[in-house]
Amino acid sequence: MRVFIIRRFLFLIMAILAATLIVFALSRLQGDPRNVMLNVGYVSPEQWEAWGEDFHLDKPLVVQYFIWVGKGFLQGDFGDSLKTGKPVLEMVRGFAPASLQLGLAATLFVLITGIPIGVLSAVKRGTIIDAVGRTFAVFGQALPPFWLGIMLILIFSVNLDWLPSGTRGHDSSGFFDKLTYYIMPAVTLGWLASAGLMRLVRSSMLDVLDSEYIKLARAKGVDNRSVIWKHAFQNALIPPLTFSALILVGFIGGTVVTETVFAWPGLGQMTYTAILNNDFPLMTGAVLVFTIVYVFAVFLIDILYALIDPRIRYT
Repeated sequence: MRVFIIRRFLFLIMAILAATLIVFALSRLQGDPRNVMLNVGYVSPEQWEAWGEDFHLDKPLVVQYFIWVGKGFLQGDFGDSLKTGKPVLEMVRGFAPASLQLGLAATLFVLITGIPIGVLSAVKRGTIIDAVGRTFAVFGQALPPFWLGIMLILIFSVNLDWLPSGTRGHDSSGFFDKLTYYIMPAVTLGWLASAGLMRLVRSSMLDVLDSEYIKLARAKGVDNRSVIWKHAFQNALIPPLTFSALILVGFIGGTVVTETVFAWPGLGQMTYTAILNNDFPLMTGAVLVFTIVYVFAVFLIDILYALIDPRIRYT
């Protein structure tokens, strides 16, 4: 197990270094970043040189890369936002709770819909229930999130006036009042992932239900509920568990569309606003933070995977 963890940790370091190289290279594809940051018409030569010194853009690209990586990882300094003047890391920490709460709510929706429907569809294979479950999966993966969000707002906010159309609500609102603000964004964000999880659970359950030890358990007269939930589901849980953990991390860092549709003040909307404002330090810093969080999450999932299934440790 120790060798497995060390090997995965080395892969983690390599992945983070590769991510920094990719983010840095993409940030230089358009040439000098000052052309983006100073998109305000005429710029004096003095101002151009001053910005070059402030952002170390007057140095070779290799030196710029090591300065950027060194300040970011060793000092936690990814620069200051051009729009607000606040440190990038401080802004990320300020917007992160909203994205984390929305991500948890969407993950909860995914789990309570995708797992039961997937199990039921596998157990009732070939029946009308299975057909309904597969239809749900097809529609779930076919509907674009932005269209679904707009339709939910149109139906439940505009026409029926049952739910608020956006934002997180007021701090003075009660618990159940604030909960209503999470329903439509969570459903919109989790709809696609719920369909994917349902198909994954169904596929895993079908593989396990066709195995010999399940047939033996049924031949011995074991209760059908115990066969499904104790013997079959626990052994079919590993792929869905990995998928669920990746879903949560993806929700936290990749919710630009949903947060924009519902005016949700999270990391996705922060990044989208930074792009509109040509806020170069905030864009690159936010993307790098998202990448690091995702890579660390994959590392932890690999460790959890190995603890659940010891066979993984020797691969």
